Amino acid sequence: MEGDSVTLNTDVTKIHEDDDILWKYGAENSLIAKISKENRISSTYDDVPDGRFRDRLKLDDQTGSLTITNTTTEHAGDYQLELNGAKLTSKTFSVSVYARLPVPVISRDSSNCSSSSSNCSLLCSVLNVCNATLSWYAGISVLSSISVCDLSISLSLPLEVEYQDKNTYSCVLNNPISNQTTHLDINTLCHTCAGSVHCCGSTEAVIRLALSALVGVATVIVLLYDIRSRRAEQDQEHIHTLGQ
Repeated sequence: MEGDSVTLNTDVTKIHEDDDILWKYGAENSLIAKISKENRISSTYDDVPDGRFRDRLKLDDQTGSLTITNTTTEHAGDYQLELNGAKLTSKTFSVSVYARLPVPVISRDSSNCSSSSSNCSLLCSVLNVCNATLSWYAGISVLSSISVCDLSISLSLPLEVEYQDKNTYSCVLNNPISNQTTHLDINTLCHTCAGSVHCCGSTEAVIRLALSALVGVATVIVLLYDIRSRRAEQDQEHIHTLGQ
């Protein structure tokens, strides 16, 4: 997990005086730490590569084990240990670093709200996640899942349930080492739309109110025009009567 420390062990109780310890990182095999048999001095190279290891490397003088502190996702990758002594020994460590997961948010899907619908449309959403899976559960059974690595968009997963559904639903965001869960409260989010606009999104509610207002204005205009027309006809008849 980001922020944790990880130690890559040499499995050596104590290094011998004629042993060289070399730690390399990445496809370029960049040297990041070593213990030299010539002067028995341990060294870390914090600026290689691109400074991502600055103030984060600790080398055990007795065993040669390497500790990476305050890890970020930039520290994921392959680390190679080379032990040069009486015999050449090498070992490769593959390190994965996962970002801390946000808590999923469950909301009513306002784009799919209708007073005549018998189902409640929901969305479970998270922002800025990668290498994680978003899933809907009914009890312990997975209903649907999605996994996309794009930090520029939100990750959303829809679900439709009946208003009177008694099942227990939850939305879970997980990666291989952690998870975050939000439980669905059907009574709060899935009250019926009949006779109310509160369950729909604010945009739809505004549109409905605007349409109602337009209908009302049109009705008033038609009534006023009808009244004026009738008055004009009555005035014409009165003038005609007076002329006679």
